[in-house]
Parts: sequence; structure tokens; C-alpha cells
Amino acid sequence: MTSSAPEQHRIEKGQPIRVGVLGIGSMGRHHVRNARSTEGFDLVGIADPSGDRFGVAGDMPVLPDVDALIETGIDAAIVAVPTIFHEEAALKLAEAGVHTLVEKPLAASVEAGQRLADAFNAAGLVGAVGYVERCNPAIMEMRRRVQDGQLGQVYQIVTRRQSPFPARISDVGVVKDLATHDVDLAAWVAGSTYAELFAQTAYRSGREHEDMVTVSGRFANGVLVNHLVNWLTPYKDRTTIVTGEHGALVANTVMGDLTFFENGQMPVQWDQIAAFRGVSEGTMTRYALTKREPIAVEQEHFRDAIWGVGDEHVTMNDGLAALRVVEAILKSASSNEVVHFDN
Repeated sequence: MTSSAPEQHRIEKGQPIRVGVLGIGSMGRHHVRNARSTEGFDLVGIADPSGDRFGVAGDMPVLPDVDALIETGIDAAIVAVPTIFHEEAALKLAEAGVHTLVEKPLAASVEAGQRLADAFNAAGLVGAVGYVERCNPAIMEMRRRVQDGQLGQVYQIVTRRQSPFPARISDVGVVKDLATHDVDLAAWVAGSTYAELFAQTAYRSGREHEDMVTVSGRFANGVLVNHLVNWLTPYKDRTTIVTGEHGALVANTVMGDLTFFENGQMPVQWDQIAAFRGVSEGTMTRYALTKREPIAVEQEHFRDAIWGVGDEHVTMNDGLAALRVVEAILKSASSNEVVHFDN
């Protein structure tokens, strides 16, 4: 697994990295804004065949395609085009020796994702995937506390990712667009891989792709996992809950808040309540966190990998692992059967 740029492709720390952004739509426009302010990045080119509908180019020309972007002499690229175009664009960037961050999911299929991971690994380039939730302050702090043993033994991870339908999405369903975030972050927080899962999907809005999914599964380390994802909820819910022997950590990633609900130390003396609750309520603590924009943190991780001084980016191998789980979710839903993974 490539963690950072090997010597032949590494740019010395502090030396500017010439960056290009391919796709300046709903996600790409934020990458453009952050690339302009990320220390060490020199934004030298942007490209989008659809033009600049959000007006982010400023005085920079909008190039027509990835080939024109490569011709600007970029060292690194951020690919934020629709998923179906990821493979073609990223393979050209790998062939040109360009470090690349591809927005999630890595590719439209496991086979395409494997080709991308292989190409960047073989070329000795940093290949990253834009799972920005790993850079959310609440999730970063949650993972740190779980790893430090605050919860003791971890029993279960539950995620909810619900909202109205986003007009920006047309090429994939809710599983590849939204559930892929939770697949990646839950495995990252659990420090494990999926062992098995069962999923059900629904098509309630008359569109080609699924707009609801429920997933129930288990990680290889025994932690239970559940994902509830849809595009049909009239409010935005982004919640991750990790429950363990000492209590529960609850992350609200919309607000970047993390709260710890500690198991109580005082026994419940009302027998009926004690039987119902199982554990008593203890102290609730909301942590004060430094809240930086996650895309800014993500770009810094990408930069540090290119400089050879960090390995906190999500690798293409990580992205491929998430893609395998995403396809297993769709397979389980279509077959109505449990999918088991070889670990």
C-alpha cells in the first residue's frame, strides 16, 4: 500500500506543488477555493467541459479536459467529475506522473477501482480518495478516543445519513453517493474490515437508482455495524454513534460536535427502570473542538503525502476496500442474502 510519494516522485517539503482541479461543479468549486489557500499548493489550472457555472475561476481560463490540464505542467490533480469519468481521467493522470486525489467513490466499479489503484501503485504516485468525513473534527476526535480506549471494548457502530434529494446527483444511487462515506468511516473508526452484511434498498421517488438503504453487519473484530441512509428525509441528519462498555460517543458531523454519554456509577434503585435501561445514565460531556473545514484538512493530508511527510490521506487501496463493500451492499439488496467477505 502506497502511504506517501516515494523518492523519485516526492517534492521536498516546503516546495510549491503545482495543482490542477478537474471538475468545478458542486464539489470541485470547494476544492478550487481551498486549493487557493492551502499552504504549499499553487493552483495553476482548472478544467471543466461544462464551464464555470459557479463562477470560481476568477481570471483563470477554464480548460476543456484533463489533457489540457496535464499540459499546464501540474504536479498534482484533484478530480471532482462524475464517478463514471473517474477511471479515464485518473489513468491519464497516472500515465503523466501526476499525484491525484479522486473524489469518492474511487470508481464506478470494483474492476475500475482496481485498475486505478494498480496504476498509481505501479507508478509510485500518491493516489488518494476524497472521503472527507475522515477529516471532520468530530470523527477525527471520536476515532482518537476510541483508539485510546475511552469506551473500553467497542460493541457497535451506528450511522445515520439522511437528507432531501440533492439535485447534483444523477449518475449513482444513495449507496454509492452517501453510504460509501459511512462504509469508510465506520471501518476506519472500528479499525477493522467488514466480515458480513445484509442490506435492503428502496426506490420511492421514481428514479433509476435506489434512494433508501438499510445495512446491518459485523466487522472482523466482532463489532456490530448498522447504516441507515436515504434521500427522502426532510432534514439533514449526519450522526455516528459508537457504543462500548463504558458508554457511547455521538458525533454530529453537520455541526462537527462530539458528545460522550458515560455509563452511570450510581445504581438505579427503581427495579422496573433498571430492568428496562440495562445501564444507568451518567455524565454527558460535549467536547470543545477546533473546527476546521474538512476539505482544507483533506487537502493538507494530500499535500503532506506528496511531500513525503505524512500518511493520513485515504489511499486508493482504502477507496477500493470501501468500493467492494458498497458493491456487496447492492448485491445483498438485489439477492436478499447475506454477503460474507474473505478477510
